[in-house]
Amino acid sequence: MCLLFFIFSCGLDTLTASESMKDPDTLTSDSTNFTLGFFSPENSSNRYLGIWYVLKTTVVWVANRNEPLTDSPGILKISENGNLVMLDGEEHVVWSSDGSDNDTSHVILQLQDSGNLVVQNNITGIVIWQSFHHLSNTILQRTNGGFNAQTGQKFMLTSWKSPSDPSVGSFTAYMGQSTVPQLFVWNNSHPYWRGGPWNGQIFTGIPNLNNQYLNGLTFQKENGTFYLHFVYINLSPSSFYMLNFEGILVFNSWDDNKKEWVPQWTVQQSDCDLYGICGSFGSCDPHRKPICSCLRGFVPRNTEEWNKGNWTSGCVRRKPLKCDRVKNETRNGYNYDDDDDDDDGFAQLENTKVPDLVNWTLIASASPDCRIQCLNNCSCLAYAYDAGIGCMMWSENLIDIQRFSSGGLELYIRLANSELKVKSKSKLAVTISIPLTIGTILIAAFAYIMWRRSAKHQETEEPLTIVDDEISSEMLKELPLFEFEKLAVATNNFHSANKIGQGGFGPVYKGKLQDGQEVAVKRLSSITGQGHEEFMTEVVVISKLQHRNLVRLLGCCVEGGEKMLIYEYMPNKSLAAYLFDPLKQDVLDWQKRYHIIEGTARGLLYLHRDSRLRIIHRDLKASNVLLDQELNPKISDFGTARIFGVSKDEGHTRRIVGTYGYMPPEYAIEGIFSEKSDVFSFGVLLLETISGRKSTSFYNDQQALTLIGFAWKLWNEENIMPLIDPKIHNPQFGKDMMKCIHIGLLCVQELAKDRPTMDSVILMLHSKIVNLPFPKQPAFVNWQAAFAKSSHNQQNSTSNYHVTITNIQGVKSTIISNLWGPE
Repeated sequence: MCLLFFIFSCGLDTLTASESMKDPDTLTSDSTNFTLGFFSPENSSNRYLGIWYVLKTTVVWVANRNEPLTDSPGILKISENGNLVMLDGEEHVVWSSDGSDNDTSHVILQLQDSGNLVVQNNITGIVIWQSFHHLSNTILQRTNGGFNAQTGQKFMLTSWKSPSDPSVGSFTAYMGQSTVPQLFVWNNSHPYWRGGPWNGQIFTGIPNLNNQYLNGLTFQKENGTFYLHFVYINLSPSSFYMLNFEGILVFNSWDDNKKEWVPQWTVQQSDCDLYGICGSFGSCDPHRKPICSCLRGFVPRNTEEWNKGNWTSGCVRRKPLKCDRVKNETRNGYNYDDDDDDDDGFAQLENTKVPDLVNWTLIASASPDCRIQCLNNCSCLAYAYDAGIGCMMWSENLIDIQRFSSGGLELYIRLANSELKVKSKSKLAVTISIPLTIGTILIAAFAYIMWRRSAKHQETEEPLTIVDDEISSEMLKELPLFEFEKLAVATNNFHSANKIGQGGFGPVYKGKLQDGQEVAVKRLSSITGQGHEEFMTEVVVISKLQHRNLVRLLGCCVEGGEKMLIYEYMPNKSLAAYLFDPLKQDVLDWQKRYHIIEGTARGLLYLHRDSRLRIIHRDLKASNVLLDQELNPKISDFGTARIFGVSKDEGHTRRIVGTYGYMPPEYAIEGIFSEKSDVFSFGVLLLETISGRKSTSFYNDQQALTLIGFAWKLWNEENIMPLIDPKIHNPQFGKDMMKCIHIGLLCVQELAKDRPTMDSVILMLHSKIVNLPFPKQPAFVNWQAAFAKSSHNQQNSTSNYHVTITNIQGVKSTIISNLWGPE
């Protein structure tokens, strides 16, 4: 709701082609319910053309949302081609409709009693343009919001940026069609809320859809377009839905007794309505604490994060389905018990909001047939049945499931037969099992401690960077092989003019193949020792990966003493090339930087959780984030990466590789690395991206701070603005920048267990509901500054640096002595 300042000057509802309307003139519908005119929102002097309820001071439609008038009165008229145009004081077009009619002499503009602003031919009655097809943030009764499945045209609501700024915000609401329509609210390009599939009468994901505020909804199809239409017989004709600036759909109605608008009902009523809050194979119940739980037969993917209330990593199946067991037996010789060889079954969930419809299959058959069809299809993970829709089957991760106290549908989850068996256990078995379990744990813990002590004394050299035993040089055969001679021609015999970079293990050249394709060729300067190891690691890792935010490896060259890697060419080089170059910083405005932050986060999440391998990058930094032609980020340089098994959470090394300023303390000091190591590096990268300053740019600072320390100091002083690069400073994006700084500080906390996972980071980047925890002190704020100074002359801040644990401990002792006296 917005308070308006306006003057009524005419009561007509029609404007002809020979007339114009100038601020503060107005048009008023015949019923006097609606008024068209110029207005200023509360706390704003900008002028907009809009429609509001005459006595209710609530705007329901705005024309020039992103082009306000600031210093001149507005004029509205019908142009010579039949378009509705809005002009400023100098008669420049500020806004126009998209309809036209050659016979403008009979074209009129009318504000109808429904609140629809219509441009039509007064003789033929043909509607040229109407505001109901160009919605703002409000849908009125008799409004047709929907989509055209053939043209892709959407009639959608878009939120205001704030109560005083009607420009287009980040939230949209519209009907999305997969197999059957669903109502969605999106936050930019990410789903924020989902109403479940439409069954011909209701949206099955809104449990109380039959109450008085929703039972007027109908869904119609006309000329290839699906329309959501609603009329409330028993409610005020001025009732409406509004998508507010926080992304919440609110039903408002006028209260004659209070003489004010009253929010009667909201579509999103709890945190469970946040899309996918419990992750894949998780279920949300707002009446339980915690609200998220794994589906029957599933366990948390990341128990530590799950117990902290970060559920977005979701759940994984506890026991494989029969189809999966048969595949594993064929592939790996896996044998399973005879009892487990029974057919899979289904666990029933009542009163459920069924998962999102991505990759679902629709079958028009009765419920018993659904079960048979799903059971006979190895890719089928769940099914549901509704008389208005038919049989629904899902073959991908089940996401956005919610349990209702009433309403919803019955969802059947496919499980291994052993998960469905009820096994009773006697008290004696329980009595025996408890001490046996405790004893086993104690023995295992003792054995682990002894192994760790032994390993520290016996380990003299770090094993190969590749962890999994199954990886060998045979994997070279999986990549296309390039001939050395052709690469020499492509790079002009590796001419210095073609050199575009220098990595820790060799130069990188730009090349052009015979077919015209541009490539980047990384030529290893050493073919033995670590150089060979780097080469093999990168081949193994990146050849297995496919993600839009990871650089693509095209092939390799192994001839004689030469070893080269061939990548897709990134014309905009790296993030560092723009971020730290005063002449190029202006190219990256805030929105581009946020896009790079988001894309990098998604690339890391893929490495940690979603790829075929589980990978720790270990050297994420601005120079290793490459930018394609559209400035999309792609993570590169996997030579120091480590591949983990599913059950492995961290690794140890005696040789530290990477770049100081991006290393977490547990890695730099103790050689311990994990997913949280990359999270730390991402936090540093995020702070660099916002500040436009290198993490190593404080060497000569009298305060002896790193970028992390500088950010922490400003955060505690509640004066964070000096951290933000002046070239991207914009109050319009202030909240987003503050949130990103907050996330960055969470990522660089000293203890790895306190840092969020990358899936939690992405949720925080996109969500407006999540309350971010207060960050703890970052890792060794003062120590890092001293350490950076002591090693500044020994390394290039943009290249890899190798040092042993022994070296680290010596430097650490010197620094501690300088700061606090002898250790």
